[in-house]
Amino acid sequence: MNHLQNLQKWVADSGYDVAYISNPTDIMYFTGFSSDPEERVLALFVFPEAEPFLFTPQLEVEAAKKAGWNHDVYGYLDHEDPFEIIASHIKERTQQTTKWAIEKADLPYQRYEAVKKEFPDAIFPGNASEFLDQLKLFKTPDEIELMKEAGKQADYAFQLGFDALSTSRTEQQVVAEIEYGLMKKGVMHTSFDTIVQSGVNAADPHGGPEKVNIQSNALTLFDLGTVNKGYMSDASRTVAFGEPTAKQKEIYDVCLQAQLAAMDAAKPGITAAQLDGVARKIITDAGYGEYFIHRLGHGIGTSTHEFPSIMEGNDMVLKPGMCFSIEPGIYIQGVAGVRIEDCIYLTENGNEPFTHTTKELQVLPIK
Repeated sequence: MNHLQNLQKWVADSGYDVAYISNPTDIMYFTGFSSDPEERVLALFVFPEAEPFLFTPQLEVEAAKKAGWNHDVYGYLDHEDPFEIIASHIKERTQQTTKWAIEKADLPYQRYEAVKKEFPDAIFPGNASEFLDQLKLFKTPDEIELMKEAGKQADYAFQLGFDALSTSRTEQQVVAEIEYGLMKKGVMHTSFDTIVQSGVNAADPHGGPEKVNIQSNALTLFDLGTVNKGYMSDASRTVAFGEPTAKQKEIYDVCLQAQLAAMDAAKPGITAAQLDGVARKIITDAGYGEYFIHRLGHGIGTSTHEFPSIMEGNDMVLKPGMCFSIEPGIYIQGVAGVRIEDCIYLTENGNEPFTHTTKELQVLPIK
């Protein structure tokens, strides 16, 4: 079954009358149509037996049809009440409209109220967010191929970034070089804001590129990804720009050992917590445990952060088809920050990474 058929089966088997999918990324997952509607209403409605329909702003109706959606597309003009129109199309399909499934992690309360206005007897026992988390756990071969291509784009982006390092450029200017180079190649979207952090700035794991020049004889951290037909890549590399200090080399070596050990251990049958523990033990035993301050990894697919979460306390058994990151990090204020990350997909016997840029410490010449 395809994704839409799986959703329709879940709606029918659960006894729901209608499912309302509201998250634009999830709508793309089911329909192939990608859009950021901003304040306008974009929605997918799925029924146990009746034909589903996609609802978009009128200005996007034709684009939705061209995206490959083979069912009805309805639109609305800015001055119209979208939920009044939605209600009319739902009532054309079914008189059973009491039990709804909605994305409880996503649907704004204002739109929940708009549904209740049109369907006063509606109740909302179904959580499509939880169902989608489970459905997206396992990628199809076609999805993995799309993510492989996104991984190749990320590898290209790393090389652009490494080549752009210069003491005469700021972190932000290196980001600009990466994103401009990607666009020239036809890659128009990154999966998140590209991160370039030089020297001590990299010790802030959720920081961003600043208007400060790249530091020589220090480590520079890159964290980046691209979007390929709705599917994401996400990877991190840390390189030396000139000669790093002995302490920085030590930090890098420990982080690399942890990342490689976790990559080797990532096989069907291990739990998420056990895999996190493989990397965490190496970092802790080396004396840096307090500086590894986030989980080992996160799922990836049509979003950069999906299930499963590779972390302590998660006893989920990992299985073939799951895709997730392995990204240990060590962040010491005033010294350095190192993160090494690949996203992988589990095979029957092990795993394959989506990115292949070398992880041995590269020492790039100062320029």
